[in-house]
Amino acid sequence: MKPIDGHFLIRPEDLAWTTAKPMQIPYADLLEHTKSENLGARLWRFPPKSANTWHKHVRAEEFYFVLSGTGRIRVGEQTLTVPQHGGVLVGPGSMRQVFNDTETEVLWLILGAPDKEFDDGVPFDLKLFWPEDPKQLPAELAGTVWPPKTP
Repeated sequence: MKPIDGHFLIRPEDLAWTTAKPMQIPYADLLEHTKSENLGARLWRFPPKSANTWHKHVRAEEFYFVLSGTGRIRVGEQTLTVPQHGGVLVGPGSMRQVFNDTETEVLWLILGAPDKEFDDGVPFDLKLFWPEDPKQLPAELAGTVWPPKTP
């Protein structure tokens, strides 16, 4: 992986918010215009009673940092509560899922390295990231219907 040359300034107006599939969580890729292969950085807005996918990574470590609200994340069999301005570092082999079981939005900054998980020429295998049902919800969201039905 080649590091970037120089530097990049990212301004709020440069961010494009989109919705991640399949769980319909809004995010903005902070480094999409930099072509960085070493680091990924995304802002994630978790609506009340929502969750991202239950997943793991092949090579990437991820650092989860709560910018606003109270964060909740399950890592393996543990569920962690992360206070505002607190964080969790998760290694590549651990299953994880960020979720929001509160009534207010939670804003996370999630950093991952390396951002490129496969070398050129290695086929992408979804089962490496989602060996179990990625849409399963944690026990704290029992009875919740997520992702929302889209028309």
